[in-house]
Amino acid sequence: MTDALAGAPPRLDPRKFRDPLITAKGETRARVALKSLDTLWFNTGTLCNLTCQNCYIESSPKNDRLVYLSAAEVAGYLDEVVALGLGTRLVGFTGGEPFMNRDLIAMLEDALSRGFDAIVLTNAMKPMQHKKRALLALRERFGAQLSKRLTIRVSLDHYGTAVHELERGRRSWGPTIEGIKWLAANGFAINVASRYLSGENEAAIRGGFRRLFAEIGVEIDAGDPVALMIFPEMDATVDVPEITTACWNILHKSPDSVMCASSRMVVKHKGAAAPTVAACTLLPYGSQWDLGPSLAGALGAVPLNHPHCAKFCVLGGAACSA
Repeated sequence: MTDALAGAPPRLDPRKFRDPLITAKGETRARVALKSLDTLWFNTGTLCNLTCQNCYIESSPKNDRLVYLSAAEVAGYLDEVVALGLGTRLVGFTGGEPFMNRDLIAMLEDALSRGFDAIVLTNAMKPMQHKKRALLALRERFGAQLSKRLTIRVSLDHYGTAVHELERGRRSWGPTIEGIKWLAANGFAINVASRYLSGENEAAIRGGFRRLFAEIGVEIDAGDPVALMIFPEMDATVDVPEITTACWNILHKSPDSVMCASSRMVVKHKGAAAPTVAACTLLPYGSQWDLGPSLAGALGAVPLNHPHCAKFCVLGGAACSA
């Protein structure tokens, strides 16, 4: 029985996403030029307190393929942003679980003190909660402006316990909800990142979250696509169309709307002497997406030569930053 007859999605044609210039059909592959470096992401390390069922970066308590960045390494890239006059607005921290990196608070303080806005992607569980005192110290230092300049984006995969814990594991729901409530009670700006795991449509998911936020007493606008982001699922083994130069007109979409037109991510591979710049937050491992150690060398166009480029960014319309 074929995958299609069995009801499973068709598997990716192995001829696709091979050549950075040409698609499997011989058409010109789409490339995205960096319009401006609005957001600079730092992957603080792939270690995480959870092992999720479908983590695109394979984070876990054992995966250290991307090792911890240091505050000094982050500072070096922020220096380069200023030296090159890149006009970067937002500095993002992702993982793994960023709060497991002992330098995260120092990184945040550095970025904020230089005038950047910042965002941290977290599950809001114990690693973050162990940093409550440090977070409150940041709030004390930067005052009321912190709620406008620092966003904590919490991963909550569904508005109900069962679906969330099916993905993230037993006893993961309660601590995350407590983390969200603590952040809200202490005046931190919160966004939520969710997913289409349940098979429900967007309206149903937003309605469920609206009820949840009211129930736990936090003011997050479930109708706001930034305050509540719902990401498409990523499975690089499932078939998806390749994006050609003709697709922009067909889809009535601008290449400027794709993440790699406005962002890059700094990572540090295990065993490497120094960090390097990746083209995209979704593609931290492949050598094709390694743009070299400096931002100056990472400002060129990026070929959309991965299934995530198509499914997540172009067809799914998702973006990791506001």
